[in-house]
Amino acid sequence: MSFDFDHPPARLGTDSQKWQKYAGKDILPMWVADMDFKSPPAITEALVTRVAHGIYGYARPVQSTTDAIVAAMASRYGWKIEPTWIVWLPGLVVGLNVTAQAFAEPGDEVLTLSPVYPPFMTAPKNSSRVSRQVPFELVDGTWRINWEALERAVTPRTKLFYLCNPHNPLARVWRRNELEQLGAFCLRHKLVLCSDEIHCDLILNPELKHIPTALLSPEISSRTITLMAPSKTYNIPGLGTSFALISDAMRRTQFVRATAGIVAEVNVLGFTACEAAYRDSEPWRLALLDYLRGNRDHLLDFVARELPGVKVEAPIEATYLAWLNVAALNLPDPIAHFEKHGVGLSDGVFFGAQKGQYVRINFGCTRATLVEGLQRMKRAVKAT
Repeated sequence: MSFDFDHPPARLGTDSQKWQKYAGKDILPMWVADMDFKSPPAITEALVTRVAHGIYGYARPVQSTTDAIVAAMASRYGWKIEPTWIVWLPGLVVGLNVTAQAFAEPGDEVLTLSPVYPPFMTAPKNSSRVSRQVPFELVDGTWRINWEALERAVTPRTKLFYLCNPHNPLARVWRRNELEQLGAFCLRHKLVLCSDEIHCDLILNPELKHIPTALLSPEISSRTITLMAPSKTYNIPGLGTSFALISDAMRRTQFVRATAGIVAEVNVLGFTACEAAYRDSEPWRLALLDYLRGNRDHLLDFVARELPGVKVEAPIEATYLAWLNVAALNLPDPIAHFEKHGVGLSDGVFFGAQKGQYVRINFGCTRATLVEGLQRMKRAVKAT
């Protein structure tokens, strides 16, 4: 079965948040983590059938939706989950915020590693918790955890640890020994471990496998809140469908209690899309990974040959996002400079980097868009 990733519908002039940002300007949007590809045909077909029913009332997941998630966890990761572990959410960012409110009190601290997806740092602050970040180290071309700094960061008020697995924006796939060390760290300090695994089905290196953090041991599982969603992989973030997997009944009750009255229910079309994603869209996902690998390889080659002063410092092992070091360009505002030359990127400052040091580019787009975007970046680099 073949899928066309080269000719998606135009998004300019639609309700796309990604493209509306630069409406009326000749700027290619390569910022927010939203791909430009049509979602899998199986999802579209399922949605068309559901829409034809004509009634869109309050919804709950049917057995087949739950079964699709349980089967996907078993077949992809060898992870046998119970249906009762699933707590539905209208988004992963919601899950980060709920976790902070459920397992920490105002003034308590939430640890994470930086740079990282911005809500990891903002979610605790939204409810008067304290966000603490421990910077990664770049060692021999690999982003690594500074274990000594992580230990020093723990205080009596530290209650939570947020992990991005795989990592956004570093595109890093965590190995088993690293996850085991993180799990032991959380057990030793009695921390709840919140593992955001939204990019888990976007592993680009075939020899690497995603390891759910909660799969490491029963002890680690009992302290882990796993956040997942089909949204990034199958390009359905606008349908607002995510879930937490929580094996420990007491912590699951705490989590659900923290959602009361403030977290919206998942919508009827979201459940439909989620089921079709996990049950019927595996051929599409595998084809997507092949296409993204081609995009990644083109980007790496172009940066190395054509963009002096721009570096990809470590392998891009997962996601469709690349973390670019632009410090050598000495730009006071890299985002404004690249926008001036027709490319819209994400500012590394929002991920915890110093101003002028890093930008993030989204290569989840057609090859033609990527080629054009990189050519514009080349012109921007020449203009420095």
